[in-house]
Amino acid sequence: MDWFTRHANGARLERMQASPQYADGGFVNTYPSSTPRVTDERPSLVDFIFRGEGRTPSRPLPSLDPRADWSQRPDTGLRATWLGHSTVLLEIDGVRVLTDPVWGDRASPFSFMGPKRFQPVPVAIDALPPLDAVLISHDHYDHLDYPSIRALARLNVPFITSLGVGVHLEAWGVPAQRITELDWWERATLPRGLTITAAPSHHFSGRSLKDRNATLWSSFALRGERHAVYFSGDTGLSPHFAEIGQRLGPFDLVMIEVGAFHPSWGNVHLGPDNAIAAWRQLGSGRLLPVHWGTFNLAMHPWAEPAEVLLAKAPEGLLMPRLGDPVEPAHIDVVQPWWRNVAPAHWQGSALQAAEFLTLPSKD
Repeated sequence: MDWFTRHANGARLERMQASPQYADGGFVNTYPSSTPRVTDERPSLVDFIFRGEGRTPSRPLPSLDPRADWSQRPDTGLRATWLGHSTVLLEIDGVRVLTDPVWGDRASPFSFMGPKRFQPVPVAIDALPPLDAVLISHDHYDHLDYPSIRALARLNVPFITSLGVGVHLEAWGVPAQRITELDWWERATLPRGLTITAAPSHHFSGRSLKDRNATLWSSFALRGERHAVYFSGDTGLSPHFAEIGQRLGPFDLVMIEVGAFHPSWGNVHLGPDNAIAAWRQLGSGRLLPVHWGTFNLAMHPWAEPAEVLLAKAPEGLLMPRLGDPVEPAHIDVVQPWWRNVAPAHWQGSALQAAEFLTLPSKD
């Protein structure tokens, strides 16, 4: 079952242990955090369960069906469709890549409790166009989703992910020959020429209290014949962004996490202000925010990331509605569509609080 802890063994474990990111029985952050956690501001369990206004929208967000657009190749050769949270269908130089696919109703090991998505994904998995790869940054529930992987495993599509995450994919039905696990700075090239390079991030991993940091977390750079894209996965701010920009840039599009933040989580999540700093360190590309607008995973109002980004970095920003395919070269003005969705007071759950309390206690 999904919630059982799994650990790598054999050749997979040997390769993990040989990684420069592996030490003392698990993976570690080898870049220093630029924003250490503010431990004296850590909210209490009561705060997390009962306090904070506007943490979920009062009605569904505007959503489009992208299938008509997907039936035609993008004019510019680069198009992205945000499907919620960190799930994006990326079309780059004739290649389609799906990032961190999460179609499940909850970011949780259980179907009956845990953070529930605000609304369904705009399109079903079986309505996706043919995929060339599925990209998975790390193993947290809001990025590695059991029902989604089970459905995608039935397709003849390769999976590219971080070291160790393949232990979950294989258990859920993905053939081993279709799984590529990368360490930071390693790369894989798809048959149609797209190169995907795993890059650093500053985060952690684990699906239970017994497998903390047993698998690696990564960001990724994708480079085709004409275009390049960066996907942050989950991360805090650290010097790795500048190095990625220097080694793997320039980029046409950067997809950076902006939601589910708090000062006490500053070393493992960005939030909008640090996302802007990371974007500037990368040094190129239009910014497509991800990791927001889908699950209630923190105490801030659900639309706060969008408002901060629009106020502080309006130029170069892409803020598409759910399911709206956008070509970065064609978008000039952000329409604040989220303002039409009034917030509602949050109703929490014990599992949300429990997951919140398992965030790492140190860098």
